[in-house]
Amino acid sequence: MESGRTSSVGNDILGFNPQGQVVNKPDSHGGGLDWTHICEQSSKVITFIDLAGHEKYLKTTVFGMTGHLPDFCMLMVGSNAGIVGTTREHLGLALALNVPVFVTKIDMCPAHILQETLQLLQRLLKSPGCRKIPVLVQSRDDVIITASNFSSERLCPIFQVSNVSGQNVDLLKVFLNLLSSRTSYRDDQPAEFQIDDTYSVPGVGTVVSGTTLRGLIRLNDTMLLGPDPLGSFLSIAVKSIHRKRMAVKEVRGGQTASFALKKIKRSSIRKGMVMVSPCLHPQACWEFEAEILVLHHPTTISPRYQAMVHCGSIRQTATILTMSRACLCTGDKAAVRLRFIKTPEYLLRHQRLVFREGRTKAVGTITKLLQSSNHLPSNSKPPQIKMQSTKKVPPRWEEGPSMANEEAPTAISLTATQNSSQPAKGGGGRRRGGQRHRGKGQTTTTTTATAPPTGLEDC
Repeated sequence: MESGRTSSVGNDILGFNPQGQVVNKPDSHGGGLDWTHICEQSSKVITFIDLAGHEKYLKTTVFGMTGHLPDFCMLMVGSNAGIVGTTREHLGLALALNVPVFVTKIDMCPAHILQETLQLLQRLLKSPGCRKIPVLVQSRDDVIITASNFSSERLCPIFQVSNVSGQNVDLLKVFLNLLSSRTSYRDDQPAEFQIDDTYSVPGVGTVVSGTTLRGLIRLNDTMLLGPDPLGSFLSIAVKSIHRKRMAVKEVRGGQTASFALKKIKRSSIRKGMVMVSPCLHPQACWEFEAEILVLHHPTTISPRYQAMVHCGSIRQTATILTMSRACLCTGDKAAVRLRFIKTPEYLLRHQRLVFREGRTKAVGTITKLLQSSNHLPSNSKPPQIKMQSTKKVPPRWEEGPSMANEEAPTAISLTATQNSSQPAKGGGGRRRGGQRHRGKGQTTTTTTATAPPTGLEDC
């Protein structure tokens, strides 16, 4: 509230009636927008996902770009500020994820500053890294031409918009109304739903929100929720469905929705989990292979390098196990094998991912899934082995004479008291060394704690 920066992912909608007019009207009581009223009167609804623009919240921006699956990206550039470093990063992220971009926003600034910003923006879009065709939209004919050819992903419309005077705002609304979804979905595919956030609603219970990737999900359907930390999936029933704050009976691919689930706690659900149809027989994987392109890295990337992986709604640290090259620098492309650190995840081939750590950024595509098992990682086994090895020592002493059975516990307890009393005495290493020399007469006490008594060796 103090700085005015966006630090979280916000959502809002814009509705159009069959005549192409905006139906959004503020509520007379609360002043906000009544989503139910907008959806009832609209023939087309556009969802806006407000992401953070500050560099401090880049993690939130990457999660919104990968997890919410936007069709298009609208990049706002202040004409007085110009092209800053964060603007280049966000433009590169949108281009890496193959999301079409159009640029808006002019603020109060002199005319020559505005022209310099537009020239710099056009030069950036024409650069070899972007390869876009910038088009300054100044009339309704420009809007129709750019909207009809926008699906080619080569055109980049530039709208000079002012919220104070309302300049060119009507052109932007016409452009938004002419846009259509880039992807098509079929209802006969098995249902998949990725979870973006979780809630605990009083009187309702656990609620999850996210995006339907494909298929059709109806009320009271039984889905598989997972993977949990062990890599398994739990059968769950859908109690109710809400879309755009309205109760609905079904949702289709590409639509965002919220589900109320039966008999499950919110603490057992995390971001990155999925709800899939039981006919898919899903499996979680620890390791996977991907083709990555390093957009920026200060030095070089080598095996055992760790970074945050964003893939859909998944956000987890992964380690590079092997690479097709010895090291990677800025601009290099290679095939790598990665392993998640904490929990297994549900992945699909040809999914887009973003590899991020500090100023390091890389993008890629998953090519192969490996080790699709429900076992824990190998780094959790050593503590169990140590506990077993300490428990196996007392049974070896039970086989000896009864005198050894009585001496063994006392020897262990004496050693423990001596070791615990040494730090309390203070002094330096010289004093402890003197204690070791004086302890030669106590060898029976210390040796019996580390090795079996001499009487047991014959057994």
